[in-house]
Amino acid sequence: MKKILLVEDDSSIADMISIYLREEGYSVISAMDGASARRALAATAADLIILDIMLPDTDGMTLCAEIRSVSDIPILMLSARQDVNDRVEALFTGADDYLPKPFSMRELAARVEALLRRANYSPHAVGLNSGSALTLDTSRRKLFHNGKPVETTYHEFELMRIFLLAPGKVFSREELLRKIKGPQVPVTDRAIDVHITNLRKKLEANPKYPRYIKTVWGIGYKYNAEHYQQGLFG
Repeated sequence: MKKILLVEDDSSIADMISIYLREEGYSVISAMDGASARRALAATAADLIILDIMLPDTDGMTLCAEIRSVSDIPILMLSARQDVNDRVEALFTGADDYLPKPFSMRELAARVEALLRRANYSPHAVGLNSGSALTLDTSRRKLFHNGKPVETTYHEFELMRIFLLAPGKVFSREELLRKIKGPQVPVTDRAIDVHITNLRKKLEANPKYPRYIKTVWGIGYKYNAEHYQQGLFG
């Protein structure tokens, strides 16, 4: 069953689309804003995204560009804007199709089917954190810093996934250790410190004064929520 992420802040429209697409045999995950869309993308292997151009916390064009920078997942944009310039901008931003409101459910379903038919790719989850210069593609296991790929080990990537999904949360070394242990890969408590040090060397302009991964003395580490919020909302 193909999985669709629907990003639409109008609950009545979202409900109609969800019901119709489920009747057509799709699995639908709904998000009401950009923040929840990013969380869903980090946790879900979606096959296609239906993205409204106007969201309460971010511009749909911006979110589309973020997704396209790390993924080739099909994106169908919805908008009440009728101007041809908006359609052109959406396509240049990275959308695969653009459907102006109001539209018929049959046309929406037909466009979804056409996009999925054309898309010759393996579905994957994309973890986005636009609140900083860091971006995760969780299925291809790639970390990007300012749009450039950063080579990571298995455990370094798992640490970044944990931090970016919970900005500001303080994790003890023991908690991080439990979360990142992979199959047949031994990890010690001391190794957490080594992984953090290596990540800082790869990501920070000055590893001695880190901006992203902060040490919480006597406890462990956290991802800098203040930096995240400034990037996301500022």
